[in-house]
Amino acid sequence: MAQDLTTNSLSSDKGLTIASTSSVNCFDSSNNYDLSLNSSSFNSNVETETDFVTTESTSTSNQYSSTSGYGSINAAAAVSQAVGQDTFADVADLGGNNWGADFVKAPEAWAQGYTGQGVVVAVLDTGVDRNHNDLQKNIWTNSKEIADNGIDDDSNGYIDDVYGWNFDGDNKDTLDGNGHGTHVSGTIAGENNGVGVTGIAYDSKIMPVKVLNDSGAGSYTAIANGIYYAVNNGANVINLSLGGSSDNFILQLALNYASSQGVIVVMAAGNESDSQPAYPARYAENYGIAVGAVDKDNNMAYFSNKAGSDPITYVTAPGVDIYSTVPNNGYASYSGTSMATPHVTGVVALMLSANKNLTDAQVRQILSETSGNSTQAATLNLDSNFVTDSNQESSSFSIKQYQDGFSQTGEQASLSIPEIGSWTSEIPTLSNRLNSAKDLQEPVFNLQYKMKNNEIYGNSVLRSKVFGDDNTFDTTSYSLSNNDKDKKDKDDNTVDIEKILEELKKAIDKYF
Repeated sequence: MAQDLTTNSLSSDKGLTIASTSSVNCFDSSNNYDLSLNSSSFNSNVETETDFVTTESTSTSNQYSSTSGYGSINAAAAVSQAVGQDTFADVADLGGNNWGADFVKAPEAWAQGYTGQGVVVAVLDTGVDRNHNDLQKNIWTNSKEIADNGIDDDSNGYIDDVYGWNFDGDNKDTLDGNGHGTHVSGTIAGENNGVGVTGIAYDSKIMPVKVLNDSGAGSYTAIANGIYYAVNNGANVINLSLGGSSDNFILQLALNYASSQGVIVVMAAGNESDSQPAYPARYAENYGIAVGAVDKDNNMAYFSNKAGSDPITYVTAPGVDIYSTVPNNGYASYSGTSMATPHVTGVVALMLSANKNLTDAQVRQILSETSGNSTQAATLNLDSNFVTDSNQESSSFSIKQYQDGFSQTGEQASLSIPEIGSWTSEIPTLSNRLNSAKDLQEPVFNLQYKMKNNEIYGNSVLRSKVFGDDNTFDTTSYSLSNNDKDKKDKDDNTVDIEKILEELKKAIDKYF
């Protein structure tokens, strides 16, 4: 197998490690911890006594905004500039579930013959249902590998990787047991067949690279290795609808490698309503593209992390109620910056189908120049009956059973439904998991707790989890809670510098 590029832990103490997780909406724990809701925890599918958001203008033109970066992406302008032409003329909207494609003006590029043809898009996620009727014709295959012969035919270090590679399980199984990766893939490359949803770059090919398990958990190690795999096996664009709370030098090296090879990486900004993106989207200062979410009216989604005051290549795209593919020939509406990201990935694929010679720097420049910054900033307008400090502290929930169903467009779910869970004084345990996007169509529940000086957080887009060597929580020294006074252990975090340098040298020797 290919060399593991990162240390087992860049920040550890008493066997605890931080492993980044994706935008998948789920809770998965081996021990008890407290949950609390805050103002960004759930959406209007749960009735409240207030208007959900109000908006205010943030900027005009395509100047940089600390809220929305360079604004909403525009395929008609970006693809035309990629081939040195004037902005493509408007065409009729598709309407219906394809409103996201209309919003980013993908049909204008299609009308000029640019549909993503010849472009390979690596989706680093929970896997992809390659058998979905709306995706199966657009799945990349490794033509140099012979399926199931137990031989690494192309000598790339991976045996039988006909449909990509699973870096979470270190095997060839890249199927999606969660739904998140399949949903992302449909937005990028859903077939233009009049059924379900049409992808932004519907003639591109999806390279499945599984870096997260079916609960949505993963590590920087898997993500970094997935990036190297995608680049070395012919991907032109990489979609990262995932992230973590902390900087990681080895992941940054992988992103730099992708950029140096002309591969564009598109990254979700995160759903914490923060003033700047989480990682790796924050690296868009130097390479790749960070993506925030807006709704149909170009209002900044309340949950979306903002661009930050220091200019980075940050654009916005539709990320609220996005209809796309899910496993077993299904469809569902999800929300999050994870859903906005594949819209931008699709536009980048259109640009590359028009001009394959574009570099990472050129794509970043074109998107910065052609995105229109008239995005509205969403602000919460909550009355006293919504969420307060007191009910945040006391509101916990228990999940009665794992939810594997999918919501359909227009469906709503109540938190009182037994299958989803009810408000009780109980807390989740080992077997309790919830893929909340499948049930509520919107980011729900914001899990927050702290470990030492490092804030670990869990929510519907970017989450970090604390694992021991056996992939279980070690709570012998910690009481995981929203209250700092519950922290038991006072030891300093330690970092094995020698080990980091050793791994870094291995990475440099192998790839540079």
